[in-house]
Amino acid sequence: MMGKLRAAVIGVGYLGRFHAQKFAMLDDVELVGVVDASAERAAEVAAEVGTRAFTDHREVLPLVDMVSVVVPTQFHFEVARDAFDAGCHVLLEKPVTRTVEEADRLVTLAREKNRIFQVGHLERFNPAILALRGVINNPRFIESHRLAPFKPRGTDVNVVLDLMIHDIDIILSIVGCPIKTVNSVGVPVLSSEVDIANARLQFENGCVANVTASRVSREAMRKVRIFQPDAYISIDYQERKIAIYRKLEGESMIPGLPNITMEQKSFEQSDALLEEVRSFIEVVKTGGRPLVSGEDGRRALEVALQINTRL
Repeated sequence: MMGKLRAAVIGVGYLGRFHAQKFAMLDDVELVGVVDASAERAAEVAAEVGTRAFTDHREVLPLVDMVSVVVPTQFHFEVARDAFDAGCHVLLEKPVTRTVEEADRLVTLAREKNRIFQVGHLERFNPAILALRGVINNPRFIESHRLAPFKPRGTDVNVVLDLMIHDIDIILSIVGCPIKTVNSVGVPVLSSEVDIANARLQFENGCVANVTASRVSREAMRKVRIFQPDAYISIDYQERKIAIYRKLEGESMIPGLPNITMEQKSFEQSDALLEEVRSFIEVVKTGGRPLVSGEDGRRALEVALQINTRL
């Protein structure tokens, strides 16, 4: 019988602290330690979750089987590389790395070491997205809006790599086809980086996606609309609701109007981060493919960087 997996969280700032809390609450994992460049922060979070504090990730790697890497993007490659070299499985926050070349090296290293490489595109674990399996069929037009009020946290990258990349990943997984052309526009508003951006992605199969992301909006919005030959699908991540409209044969009750049915689903409040961590642990145990693999993270990054070059 397999004993408890040993885990560590590297980087316990705002988001990393939540990662540590999730690992600490699971019975099949021992949270061996948390790591942060700030000794004070590492000690604070370690005390909160009942584990050891480290300031150098290299010290904890020989002690664990798996790590969650939640450091600033500029350090993703170095820390994940060291973890793979030490024989650890890796859950790496998005964006996967700074460059496609760095992502390729990590994908290759994970394969060579036969280690699990999962990327933290959290929206894939949203129940509204999970409920659409088997519903999406040959989408022709996709429109997404991800708007948020301004927060200083996360402004080390622009809004494309901070927020839009979530929708890029979802759209790539839905369409399942290479991109033909990319057009985009964006401007800085409250930071030195681009804070609001729009991109138009045209895929080789003719599908078009219009993607908007803002971190300077008054109110938050996270919605996607999908148009396909047999249905129109509306997704509200924030309200955890989906609506599916389908055109049926025959006349409607109102003369002259098409016969359309609507199916609505709503979902209870869920903990997507906990589900992401559980999924990572399960894949480490079984050796399966992560829901969001290193290759998936690499593809989302490549498209995000293409958008950036056209801003």
